[in-house]
Amino acid sequence: MSTHKSAEMTQAKDTESTEDTPRCLSGQTETSSSIDLTQDELDRLKTERVLVSEFKQLKLEKEAKKNWDLFYKRNTTNFFKDRHWTTREFEELKACREFESQKLVLLEAGCGVGNCLFPLLEDDLNIFVYACDFSPRAVEFVKQNPLYCPERCCAFQCDLTKEDLTENVPEGSVDVVTLIFVLSAVHPEKMKMALENINKVLKPGGSVLFRDYGLNDHAMLRFKAGSKLGENFYVRQDGTRSYFFSKERLAQLFEGAGFVSVVNDYVLRETVNKKEGICVQRVFLQSKFTKPPLTQPS
Repeated sequence: MSTHKSAEMTQAKDTESTEDTPRCLSGQTETSSSIDLTQDELDRLKTERVLVSEFKQLKLEKEAKKNWDLFYKRNTTNFFKDRHWTTREFEELKACREFESQKLVLLEAGCGVGNCLFPLLEDDLNIFVYACDFSPRAVEFVKQNPLYCPERCCAFQCDLTKEDLTENVPEGSVDVVTLIFVLSAVHPEKMKMALENINKVLKPGGSVLFRDYGLNDHAMLRFKAGSKLGENFYVRQDGTRSYFFSKERLAQLFEGAGFVSVVNDYVLRETVNKKEGICVQRVFLQSKFTKPPLTQPS
């Protein structure tokens, strides 16, 4: 492996995979505020004003799908751990049924290779999942999984920012949408479009369960000079991008797309990197937003 590729994988793993390693957790706290930074960290963020050139930014946006497809070509299905924590973290996946035997219809927006999808299908036999991803290669990995069953799951490629979800998912048919470490990869100017697209397939009263990178997360502080695309928006060495959310910005986005905020808090975790012998602070946002129910005529 070349030095460049090694550095690329180190940064990618730091920013992408640690949320899926609960065995490394030494603590977890829900809080209404992000972490306090040291003076050195504050100074570095304040002085980091040089942005990636407009030409390169346009190129990154144009090649976003290709870069994620290359990510899955390099890593196949081996990069992320299966997310068996989803039903524990999001009790709504169990509690949102109106009656016990109700078949739950779920959309996993940004399914990757199925690390959340397949544990859900194994855990809940009375569920049907629509699953989409930006990367055609990722969708193919989902369909090749031995657990993939067309009677219980429908996987398809979709760019949430411009391709209408209703071409594959009936309008107003979904009970719950999971949006887990996905919106951060979307250009900030297109996030509202993605959420409006999701809104169309969600039932009135349905929920979006969200988890993603929070402001001042350790991954954000590790970016080197020359990685900044905009406020709280960075590019990794492999060309994939990541945005780091404040809870105020996230609420503004969802409410602007027609949702109501129910829960919206930072989750702080201390993750131990045994190889490097360090303990780092991770900051995630874990939230629930609902689509308003239909108003009853008076």
